[in-house]
Amino acid sequence: MSSSRKDQSRQQVSPNEREELLQTLEERFESNMKRHEGLEWSAVLQRLLAHPDKLWSLKEMERTGGEPDVIGQDAVTGAYLFCDCSAESPKERRSLCYDRDALESRKEAQPKDNALDMAEEIGIELLTEEQYRELQQHGTFDAKTSSWLRTPPSVRKLGGALFGDYRFGRVFIYHNGAQSYYAARGFRGILHV
Repeated sequence: MSSSRKDQSRQQVSPNEREELLQTLEERFESNMKRHEGLEWSAVLQRLLAHPDKLWSLKEMERTGGEPDVIGQDAVTGAYLFCDCSAESPKERRSLCYDRDALESRKEAQPKDNALDMAEEIGIELLTEEQYRELQQHGTFDAKTSSWLRTPPSVRKLGGALFGDYRFGRVFIYHNGAQSYYAARGFRGILHV
């Protein structure tokens, strides 16, 4: 996606889309209180309305199958942390290699895109290993799929990238070549609002 197209579409959330999105987010919030104990939807809504630029990213998280929900609040900034909480890696964000360099290194059988660029287009960040482990405290995620994780530069420099999943009652963090991609591997993102 070109940056001019991205910039134009980023701001385009119609009033109807906004209302539908806010209703979906509220219903999900109220149905999953254990993910955000002690937080109130009215305060989250107030923050969302004060930062309407974040609604486009949340709409894209929802459209691509992420089922975003609040999993906490930043103690320093007060921002609410919206994370992809779909049971499996978001369906429309799978079969991606890790980043642009990995994509360009594949001469044959290139995937449609890469996780880092897609996350940037949506306006979110890939989860770190620590954030992924924290997410798993709120439920069981990626029991059949896996998700690329933000990879330390030292690992990426050597050609690798990290991903995580949940198997056998525990979280596993693995490595793979950054150029690899699988139908069951996508990525989860986080958005600070």
